[in-house]
Amino acid sequence: MTSIQTLTVLVPAYNEAEAIGTFHRRLSAVLDALPLSSRVLYVDDGSRDDTWALIAALAADDARVQALRLSRNFGKEAAMTAGLDHVDGDAVVLIDADLQDPPELIPALLERAAEGFDVVYATRARRDGETWFKKFTSASFYRAMERLSDTPVPRDTGDFRLMNRRAVQAVNALRERQRFMKGLFAWIGYRQSSLVYDRDARTAGTTKWNYWRLLNLALEGVTSFSTAPLRVASWTGLAAALLSFGYALWVFLKALIWGDPVRGYPTLMVVILFLGGAQLLAIGLIGEYVGRTYAETKRRPLYYVEDRKGDLPASPRE
Repeated sequence: MTSIQTLTVLVPAYNEAEAIGTFHRRLSAVLDALPLSSRVLYVDDGSRDDTWALIAALAADDARVQALRLSRNFGKEAAMTAGLDHVDGDAVVLIDADLQDPPELIPALLERAAEGFDVVYATRARRDGETWFKKFTSASFYRAMERLSDTPVPRDTGDFRLMNRRAVQAVNALRERQRFMKGLFAWIGYRQSSLVYDRDARTAGTTKWNYWRLLNLALEGVTSFSTAPLRVASWTGLAAALLSFGYALWVFLKALIWGDPVRGYPTLMVVILFLGGAQLLAIGLIGEYVGRTYAETKRRPLYYVEDRKGDLPASPRE
């Protein structure tokens, strides 16, 4: 651990009032045992419960605690970005406040980083407290991203990871508005290593990631790091055109050689509906990419800070 003298633990939180106290007690026990200087940066992503009041109380009682409160709920990706903009230690550990990712793994992350790795990400071997359907869809998404993306995204890996200063600066240089952080963490490259662990069930509260939000996040990831959907639409259109041309040639030859009358109103309707559906799908895919391009061109700030606690300077990116 000689190369890491200062550590910041970055904790994005949204409506985590039920879990934040237990989380901080477990995290404090881990940090007290580490032979280095440490801080904790909480980022309240516009919570509507008592999360900010509890974080403010922690900052008043513990000199290591720093805190940011965003002006509204910008989403976890923006909250992590806000935190990374404000950390200044030798390394940062990203971890959620729900205790599904145990803070007791932080020493193991530090030991792996001491071997010369810039990024050490935690890979889930088991996911307790989740339905089989969520496990299946999550595994399917990571494997799909592995095939679709030009940048390999590690399988079964969330945001729980350690990054040294060089990696943090590289991520901070990427200011795109449509942010898929797992992809950005992989895109920067450098030396990265995996630490396998068993993910625990949530200790308190409820998950903020329903299937609709997870689906949107998956769409964000695919469209941010792959143009494969556009190529699929192109190949689908080409295949439909070739099939249509072949069928039209067959109908013509039947009428010319055997004198069969041209029938098939149901068949005609099926072909029309198929082609119409394929066209709408292609237009929708193009619209997704155009919409993301439009969002990037507006160049809006990624977040706004409403309040802060602790010895936390302003970031030039605010």
